Amino acid sequence: MLRALRVRDFRLLWVARAAATFSANLLVVAVPAHVYAVTGSIFATGLTLAAEYLPVLLLGPFAGVLADRWDRRRLMFLTSVAHVAVISLLFFTRTPDTVWIVYLAVFGEGVVGVLFRPAAQAYTPDVVGTGSLLTSANALNSFTSGVIGLGAAPLGGLLFAVFGVDVAITVALVGYLTSAVAIGFIRPHPHRRELSRRVLAELRDGLRHVRRAAATRALLVANGVYLLANAALTALLVPFGVSSLGGSTQVGWLLSALSAGFLIGAPISGRIVDRLPVRTTVAAGQLLVAGAFFLMFNARSLPVALTAAVLLGIPAVTVIVALQTWLQRTTPAALLGRVSAVFITAEAAASMVGALAGPALSVFSLPIALNAACAVAAGAAVLTSCLVPGPLVDAADHLRVGGAPPQPTGGGDAQLMGVGGGEEARLHLAAGGEPEAGPLSGARDEQHELTI
Repeated sequence: MLRALRVRDFRLLWVARAAATFSANLLVVAVPAHVYAVTGSIFATGLTLAAEYLPVLLLGPFAGVLADRWDRRRLMFLTSVAHVAVISLLFFTRTPDTVWIVYLAVFGEGVVGVLFRPAAQAYTPDVVGTGSLLTSANALNSFTSGVIGLGAAPLGGLLFAVFGVDVAITVALVGYLTSAVAIGFIRPHPHRRELSRRVLAELRDGLRHVRRAAATRALLVANGVYLLANAALTALLVPFGVSSLGGSTQVGWLLSALSAGFLIGAPISGRIVDRLPVRTTVAAGQLLVAGAFFLMFNARSLPVALTAAVLLGIPAVTVIVALQTWLQRTTPAALLGRVSAVFITAEAAASMVGALAGPALSVFSLPIALNAACAVAAGAAVLTSCLVPGPLVDAADHLRVGGAPPQPTGGGDAQLMGVGGGEEARLHLAAGGEPEAGPLSGARDEQHELTI
């Protein structure tokens, strides 16, 4: 997992992503707590969450277009600087009359965050190539996000409670500035782009690729179902812990156990992803997550529930790493930002639907809602097994071995395309030139949210 850190530019990219993730998570508790302290309104507090996630749904695909049109390193640098500007607005919110500034700042943070994420995901293969170092990089990013997710939000709440919101904001600003500085020291890694003046045409190109690439399309659908069930189960975690395990303290233990499993799974996931086809890895991971959720939500004692929670985190992070690595290895470099953004937008939409559907179904019966969501998660594994074409996946997994960092000068980008429903795999030369000697292609936080 740490091998990717041998690459100088990846070390800087890793620092940049970690700093941005830390700053975003630091404000997850501090900003809503500040809004509630100022207004005393639960509704006003809830609007801060809506303002944060709305940009992903509205702008996600267009963010991918920008990641493919512009220099990704420069885009990440500018968004990190923009983070500093929009977060600074929070210093001016002191009364209920100024709470609208919070919504503006949080919405702005969401906008620049949704621009940062596909650019960072698409830039990673430019830095480390598409071989085993890419798996190492994705596993390390997932591990780092898990560690930060475990500690940054509580730290933000503590800073707010002890020192006030200004200190939490200042620490977040330092994180975003650190991100910008780290990106500034990364050497440019240009890749060939076929630019068009028509943004909508480029957006359609990305969607067309997802539609035509059989495995990518299937993974998008199956992963959407999986994330919907995942969000429903996560939304029901607190009611379950309070009603079945004894209270909020037990919920805290469950969340810690989930995070522990996530951290344990991150180093293991790289080896699994490099040894098994993506269809096998994702389907098995989704099925194991569903089984662990079922065991946890039907446990009658806290030790059993905690054990299930730890076991749940291991396949959960493996699914994340497998999907990201697949996209980065098989998507043409010129389309990677757009394709990543399609997955990010679908993730946000599915998570929002699931977060609403789970509590709505629990009105009738909490156990029924929990077990139904577990069944849907298991159904996602079946979809992955049935929809993802085996021959295409096997070919991609065979071709991935030995990838090297991409060369900025050379012929066309070799890409793996699914043709005729994905029954066969072939190499397609996107730009009509000779394939490079290197790899095939150039996939919440940066708000990586610890979704299970």
